[in-house]
Amino acid sequence: MTELKVQGSGGYIIADLTDEQAKKADLGVGKLFLAPIGKIETEKMFKYFCKECDTEFNNPPKIQLEENPNEEVADNLILVERGQYTCEKCSATIGEYRVFKKTDESGEIGKANPSE
Repeated sequence: MTELKVQGSGGYIIADLTDEQAKKADLGVGKLFLAPIGKIETEKMFKYFCKECDTEFNNPPKIQLEENPNEEVADNLILVERGQYTCEKCSATIGEYRVFKKTDESGEIGKANPSE
């Protein structure tokens, strides 16, 4: 695991990410992004910066669960949780996350494949 800076729409989080999470977060533009990772465990987050109040905090942001939808977004892909990382001071959104689950883990649907 590696301590990395991960960007959100309202700031960033410094977190200890696995190699798999870092790969998901890398969209090929030289920065890592929160949205593709899914939910990061609170104990894996060390600091965050809020653009709204222009402050860096030496603790994890709050995690606010928006809803637990259990919504089918594609064949074999269910959205099971949607939430936000929020600032403890001003309650601004640092970033959002989504947690997905496949109904059939061996299936190819719900998995991005490179174009040919």
